[in-house]
Amino acid sequence: MVDDTLMNDDGVFIGWKNTDLATQAVRVGQLNTEYGAHSEPIFTTSSFVFESAKQAAARFSGSEPGCIYSRFTNPTVQSFEQRLAALEGAERCVATASGMSAILTLCLALLKQGDQVVCARQVFGSSVGLFNNIVAKFGVAVHWVDLADLDQWAQVVAEVKPVFVFFETPSNPLSDVADIPAIAKIVHDQGGLLVVDNCFCTPALQKPLSLGADIIIHSATKFIEGQGRTVGGALCGSDALMQEMFQIVRTAGPAMSPFNAWVALKGLETLSIRMQAQSAAAMTLAHWLSQQDAVKKVYYTGLPDHPQHELAKRQQSAFGAVLAFEVEGGREAAWRVIDNTRIFSITANLGDVKSTITHPATTTHHKLSPEDKVKAGISEGLIRLSVGLESVADLKADLLPGLVA
Repeated sequence: MVDDTLMNDDGVFIGWKNTDLATQAVRVGQLNTEYGAHSEPIFTTSSFVFESAKQAAARFSGSEPGCIYSRFTNPTVQSFEQRLAALEGAERCVATASGMSAILTLCLALLKQGDQVVCARQVFGSSVGLFNNIVAKFGVAVHWVDLADLDQWAQVVAEVKPVFVFFETPSNPLSDVADIPAIAKIVHDQGGLLVVDNCFCTPALQKPLSLGADIIIHSATKFIEGQGRTVGGALCGSDALMQEMFQIVRTAGPAMSPFNAWVALKGLETLSIRMQAQSAAAMTLAHWLSQQDAVKKVYYTGLPDHPQHELAKRQQSAFGAVLAFEVEGGREAAWRVIDNTRIFSITANLGDVKSTITHPATTTHHKLSPEDKVKAGISEGLIRLSVGLESVADLKADLLPGLVA
């Protein structure tokens, strides 16, 4: 038999040639120790011991591979990085302490005073705060455009020539979809980089690098880990770009812990099957909600009336597990729906096997000004669902009392 095993420079198994994502998600980056453990170990250590002063010097200089200190070199974290990089089709991944710290690492690595950034308005509320309140105070100009408006992207990018463009697709919480290849061309023509937050789809449903993106951002807290147990983040891309990110993590310290990396690594093993099942459940629930009299509008890319439905079909293999819907009656009616649920968890987190429900205007996007909420489409009657693995029939029954009250 021809040996098609792939190993990295440290002798760690990173997969087989021509294997599918589901196989890679279980096998890539698996650590084999002298004990023969079938599950990867957790290296809960702050530092690593060297055989000699010479070896210590070689490790620190980079002339010899190996671990030094867990802030920037830890076997468990490296296993997670190798596996996620393989799934995204990236040369390298750098893990961080959270999704927000991944975005901060991106900014610290690439931006300096006087630089320009273009960002979609339809991003997570904390991302807006990071760019407007933290990044901007260091002399970086941030420009905001509508995610799905290609003319706006072309105009603003041509005017300001940003270092990078940043967006989520699908967006949080209204599931707007960006045309990744079209925006990639716009950005690359002006010498910039395209950064895509792939949190909602994960590589199980969407591969932005193959569509023209340069860097992928993840909140590993969400679908990557999948069961709401830990917090983590990641960046994926070329080795050259990731080296810049790695230097920030090494020096500034927004590192993923070994325990969190191990939990996220275990989450990746079931990523493919979870994303397919949760996407199917979300589709069923979206169709049902669209038929309820109390519901004004359902925001889900899987519905044929979604304005970017055909685009989502081209870029994604399924439509994801997050949807939003707007009810008649504003905040009072939205809170009534939420407060009448018993199965849905009232929490702002998403990507869990447990279904969650939240009111974006007063939780995830509460810091936005009234004007910015209007621009982002965050109404008082809007409710966001992250659909888990419970019975869809039970989820319908859980939502119904608040919709008919």
